[in-house]
Amino acid sequence: MTYIIYAAAALFEIAGCFAFWAWLRMAKPIWWLAPGMVSLALFAWLLTLVPSEAAGRTFAAYGGIYIVASLIWLWLVEHRVPDRWDISGAIVCLAGTAIILFAPRS
Repeated sequence: MTYIIYAAAALFEIAGCFAFWAWLRMAKPIWWLAPGMVSLALFAWLLTLVPSEAAGRTFAAYGGIYIVASLIWLWLVEHRVPDRWDISGAIVCLAGTAIILFAPRS
């Protein structure tokens, strides 16, 4: 369930940030910011649903998921295929996420 929450959070964060990007860099109308802000609020709320005793650990583990989701966005929305360095970096980040999420804690 944690990965589903992280994936949904990543989608909302990327969509929200993209709304700001589109407004500032692609000359989209300012009203793009309204759904972008709602999307960012949903992202923040979703992260509170992750079962963890520490916010920082939740955010750190989320980082790897965010990176992979960003590369999927790059491919599907921006129509730019991630290269081998993108994919290699994402694999390294996912390994870090797995260590943070599944490490034995005392």
